[in-house]
Amino acid sequence: MRADADGPAWRTALRSMGRALAHRNYRLFFVGQGISLVGTWMTRLATWWLVYGLFRDDQKLAAFWLGVVGFSGQVPAFFLAPFAGVLVDRWNRHRVLVVTQVLSLIQSALLAVVAFRGESGLLVVWEIVGLSLTQGAINAFDMPARQAFLVEMIQGKEDLPNAIALNSSLVNGARLVGPAVAGAVIAVWGEAWCFVADAVSYVAVVAALLAMRVTPRERVAHGSLWVRLREGFVYSFGFAPIRALLLLLALASLMGMPYSVLLPLFAGDVLGGDAHTLGWLTSATGVGALAGALFLASRRTVLGLGRVIVLAASLFGLGLIGFGVSRSLWLSLPLLGVVGFGMMVQMAASNTILQTITDEDKRGRVMSFYGMAFLGVTPFGSLLAGVLAGRLGAPWTVTLGGAACLAGALLFALYLPYLRTLVRPIYARLGILPEVAEGMQWQGAVTRPPQ
Repeated sequence: MRADADGPAWRTALRSMGRALAHRNYRLFFVGQGISLVGTWMTRLATWWLVYGLFRDDQKLAAFWLGVVGFSGQVPAFFLAPFAGVLVDRWNRHRVLVVTQVLSLIQSALLAVVAFRGESGLLVVWEIVGLSLTQGAINAFDMPARQAFLVEMIQGKEDLPNAIALNSSLVNGARLVGPAVAGAVIAVWGEAWCFVADAVSYVAVVAALLAMRVTPRERVAHGSLWVRLREGFVYSFGFAPIRALLLLLALASLMGMPYSVLLPLFAGDVLGGDAHTLGWLTSATGVGALAGALFLASRRTVLGLGRVIVLAASLFGLGLIGFGVSRSLWLSLPLLGVVGFGMMVQMAASNTILQTITDEDKRGRVMSFYGMAFLGVTPFGSLLAGVLAGRLGAPWTVTLGGAACLAGALLFALYLPYLRTLVRPIYARLGILPEVAEGMQWQGAVTRPPQ
């Protein structure tokens, strides 16, 4: 009898976690993107292992080139994302996504051609660097368009946090499956077939996008690119809550995220493993990140996410410190689970708050700065990590990065009460807070920056 009584509650909880899937366009996106992301993670792991294999006999050179490839794959976002955000606010976001996915398909196919040739040395690594730069330029437009388009797929802001959390769970479910599949494929057939699988997987997301029925949104008035860029910058960095979220995410991207480009060194040199070990390490991060995304999907409100971000950023830093000092695979795996949980919860919770408090006509530009903090800063961290790993070793590099992330989390915690006073009036105006009268009193004292 107890099980029967609890059954409906379980079903209600599951429906609540997947409530954004009730929207047809988002459901199409979720399925198509889920298939494509498995291929994306296969390509990421295959690229790391291909570069590591080219310089396996020289640890310092391997660390350097892993850093360069990581840098080249994400640095375009730092320079292009702000301009991309202006254009995403101006262009049809649905069409932008179709174009970026087709271009990504072509890029993966070219990676397969490079890998199939079977050459070795500097020629191959420079070709990989060039194709990574190309994908980075594509991602600079894809990231803000994808994040801003979420609002157009979801009718009603009440389901937006759930859509963001489900999207994060999708990314990390693929992070769990993709590397494990890639490790097996590399062991049997080689890296090239991972790139082939990735190219084919893009067909699913392109088909899903083309099957959507999208209501045209009101277009932003055209104007000078530089004026719109400056407007977006003042809006984003002139308001303390947005600025604090972006800076904390940028710190994590600079000092913490680059641990991933050093994973081949941990798998091969620190833990004495192979491509399967790399797959296990990457998948462990995915398990933790998926758990974090599901945790956020179970939440019904944006309220309290500030404290969640503090906790997540702290766990991210502590997990990295522990992973850096570990010399056991069975200890490293759960520590990477903690890293993945903290990383995903911080990123997705920050995304949710930003999407909630941002004005619609500036959403593309704010999300471009989000992409800049998340993707654009990471390459500089990858380059720094590659240099430090060559001098200090990969373990010390990751440990120091974790300590920096922990310090950033503590600083954010100190400013959190002040940030709450700035955000609370916006929540009241949006109906998220019941104390509308109280919120209007705060609005008289605390206002948004000039727009």
